[in-house]
Formats: sequence, structure tokens, C-alpha cells
Amino acid sequence: MVRIAAALAGLALVACSPNGTSAQETASAPAPAAATPEVSEAGLRLIDVTIVSGDTRRRFKTELAASQEEQAKGMMFRTEMGDDEGMLFPSYAPQFRSFWMKNTPLPLDIIFIGPNKRITNIEAGVPYSLDSVTSRGMSIAVFEIRGGLSAELGIGEGDLVEFELPKDASL
Repeated sequence: MVRIAAALAGLALVACSPNGTSAQETASAPAPAAATPEVSEAGLRLIDVTIVSGDTRRRFKTELAASQEEQAKGMMFRTEMGDDEGMLFPSYAPQFRSFWMKNTPLPLDIIFIGPNKRITNIEAGVPYSLDSVTSRGMSIAVFEIRGGLSAELGIGEGDLVEFELPKDASL
């Protein structure tokens, strides 16, 4: 009877802990201090995105708009964006993407990223515009930076965009 109770207690621990690990496994392997993701003032997870143009690498501290709710809000109502900042909108699967600038006061460069992680096209996001800008092909993500920054930095079609999505991102 004691063995059955112990076995049932063990099953309960496995069922209630994250990722199906037991409480004992979790306790014996504490998470490193860096395991807590860094988040922006808006509460979005921050990741690094690097654009490679020839021999030049440009790194951006990037807000990850992973959920449908985060993607729907995007940069709405934002009044500032630094030259080393961006927002990434990953796709569930490669697809044609379309964006508008409703309630967005900042001009943005809307960078469409193809399945090979290369820029397919860059479109100008005009503040408050309800006109859609679209990808020229299938996209795995869209990256937004300050309007005009792509031209200033020499970022263009064909450039490589490096990023890694967190394994626990809620896409």
C-alpha cells in the first residue's frame, strides 16, 4: 500500500511540473541566473537580431512579438525607437505577410524575411497609414526598425538576418 501511494505521489509531481519533469529533477538542476528572459519596458521578450550586409554585421536589441496579440499590437502608440532597436514578428510557417500602420506614429522600415533568412523586400511604413505593405514572397518573419535606417546603414534585399527564437516562444 505504501508503494502504491508513493507511486501515485510521484505521478502527481510529474503531471504538475513544467515540461513534464519531476519536482525532484527540477530541484536537483537549478536554472542558471540567465534563464530568466530579458524583457522590454512593454513586457516583450528581448532577443538579438543581426543583419549581415557583406562584411558588416549590425546587431539590434529586438522585441519579440511572438503571440497573435503581441503581433496585432506591434509598434502601435510608440513614439520612440532607437537606432539599435527593432521588433520581430515571426511566422508559424512561411507565408505571405501584410502589415499596416494603424495607430503607429513612428515611420518604420518593414523588412520581410524569406525562408532562407534573407531579406526579400523592405517597405516604408508611413505613420497612421491604413494601406497594406506586403511581402514579395513567402516570409518566415518581419523585422521593423526606425524608418529610413535601412537606407542609412546600407541594409538591402538579399542581406542575411540572423536570429534565434526561444524554444518556449508562444508562436
